[in-house]
Formats: sequence, C-alpha cells, structure tokens
Amino acid sequence: MASQADVARYRENLQDEIDGAAMYRALAGMEEEPALVELYERLAATEERHAGLWREKLAEAGEEPGDRGVSRRARVLIWLASKMGTGVLVSTIAQQERAGQFMYDDQPETEGTTLRADERSHARILSTLAEDNPTTMTGPVLARLEGRHSAVGGNALRAAVLGANDGLVSNLALVMAIAGASSSRTAVLIAGLAGLLAGAISMALGEWISVQSSRELNQRQLETERSEIEEFPEEEAEELALIYQAKGIPPDQAAELAASVMQDAERALDTMAREELGIDPDDLGGSPWEAAITSFFLFAIGAILPVLPFFFTSGLPAISMSLLFSGLGLFGLGAAISLMTGRNVWWSGSRQTIFGLVAAAITFGIGSLLGVAVG
Repeated sequence: MASQADVARYRENLQDEIDGAAMYRALAGMEEEPALVELYERLAATEERHAGLWREKLAEAGEEPGDRGVSRRARVLIWLASKMGTGVLVSTIAQQERAGQFMYDDQPETEGTTLRADERSHARILSTLAEDNPTTMTGPVLARLEGRHSAVGGNALRAAVLGANDGLVSNLALVMAIAGASSSRTAVLIAGLAGLLAGAISMALGEWISVQSSRELNQRQLETERSEIEEFPEEEAEELALIYQAKGIPPDQAAELAASVMQDAERALDTMAREELGIDPDDLGGSPWEAAITSFFLFAIGAILPVLPFFFTSGLPAISMSLLFSGLGLFGLGAAISLMTGRNVWWSGSRQTIFGLVAAAITFGIGSLLGVAVG
C-alpha cells in the first residue's frame, strides 16, 4: 500500500508531466517550422504518457487523480513565450529538463519503464534546441552544430597557455619571495626548483584524475546506453529520430535514418553515444597519461623562467633578469590568450605582464619583511 509520502510524490510527478506537456503543446502552437512543430508534439505526447502512469499509481493507491490543470507557473511561462518569443520557454524547459533528468532513477515505480530514458533524452534534445535558440531548424543549423567540434583545437591552446601561465606566475611569486627574504642564491634555486616540481607534479596528478574520472563516467554512460538499446529499441530509435529532427533533418528522413542505424546494435551504440551523449567511444575523453605528462611539462616550462638567471648569477642582477624573463614570458602568454579572446595583442600581453609583476612585487615585499623580522 502506498504511503502518504508516495501519494504526494505521485501528485508532484503528475503535475510536472502535465505542465511539461502543456508547454510543449504551446511551443508547437507558436512554431511555424513543420519539423519543430512535430518534434514538440511528440515530446508533449511522451509527457502525457508519463502523466497517465502517475494517474494510474494514484488510482491504485485509492486516491482520486482529479482533473488537474496546468500550474500557474507554467501558464506564466507560456504567456511570456507568446509575448517574447519561444526562446524564453525553450531555455526554461531545457534548464528544467537538465535538472530533472535523473529524477526517476531512484523511484521504484519507474523500474522497467521508459520514463528514466525519456527524461534523459528530453534533457539532451532541449539542450540542443536551447543552444541554438532556433526560430527554424534547417540544414545550416546541423552544420553549425557539427562545426562546434572544431573548437577542440582552441580548447587545447587554452589549456596549454593556462598551464604555462600557472607555472610562471606561481613560481615567479615564490622565487621573488625567497629572493626578498634571503640573499642566498642557493636558497632561491632550491625553492624555485622545489616549487617547479611540486607544482608540475600537482598539475599532472590533477589532470590524470580529472581525465580518468571523465573516462570512467563516459564508460558508465555507454553501458547504460547499451542496456537501453537492448531493452527499449523502439524508444531509442524514436529518441534518435528526435535528435536528428532537432538538428534540422526532416521527420521522415530522420525516422528512416534512425531505423537504419538501430538495425545494428554496435552501430546504434556508436551513433547514440556520439549523438546523444557527445562521447567518442574510441576515445572516451582522451588519455589520462597524455594529459598528465603534457600538464607536467607545460607547467614546468612556465615555472623555469624565473629560476633560470639564478643558475648563472645572484643578487640584484639575477632578480632583474628573472623579472625580465618572466615579463617577456607573461607578455607572450597574454598575446597567445588574445588568439582565443579576440582582444588586442598589446592590451592582453600588457595586462598579463602587469598582473604577474604586481604579484611578484607583493611577494618580494612580504619576503623582505619576513627576512628582516627573522634575521
């Protein structure tokens, strides 16, 4: 027998599904693009099917589901969309679907149903739509979506620049602090090299853990997707068709393409992984060892610049050369950052140099005060 807490949960779930169906129906009524209209209608039908399950659960618990209407919040959102455009409603639903995509995973009543997979599917489809905030979804939209993959190179450049920048700024601050506290060249060298190794090792370990964790998560998602393809092939085919429609492929072609893909389980998994999850099954997020080694050397390259002069000289000449080498390195990194931001090279380079040298001046001053106090 369902408890009062279960009954309250059933009613909350029912209201969520009623509101979702109403908002999808409203979007279908506001759209002019036939592919999007059909997409929203199908999403609304899915939400209504979900609502039917919770009505059944309420009836089984001896509760009268009643003729529940759309909530005030949903009505306000629909009204705003009618005045300001569908983008308002699409982005709101996308956030709602992302937040609730796992809401049914721990509810035993959904075991053996498609509700869990449906919620995750809706979250992914709405995220695709919200990213483009479309008024129409045609062929060029598909090209833009696929074109996002070209940003990988930019992300690699960003990671390289930031890794070297972290090493340079952190070790420059450390070297200047020790140089301010002590006139010993050996002390500065030991501290600088220790800072280089400690920082580089920390960066490498952090990257290894990050990439390995991402790979393990992706592997788990692939196994979940494989199970869903085996248990609910028709629903997965429909989901894939919806994704294709969201990218601008006409409904008939989307359904035909999805059906063709689902005929081969391995091909279906590969396609769903790429289209649904954004995962390359052959890569799973990259090599953790490659990421770790790259991070180690990038940090070390930046961190060695402030230390180099102390291998050959000491005192004020070494400090001056260290600041000069570091300043040039900071300017170069700032200029590299401008490739990603589109800002003026001189402005980006100068800003990076000023920030780094200000940090060095502060730590030098602190080191000098500590050196006097301890000495």
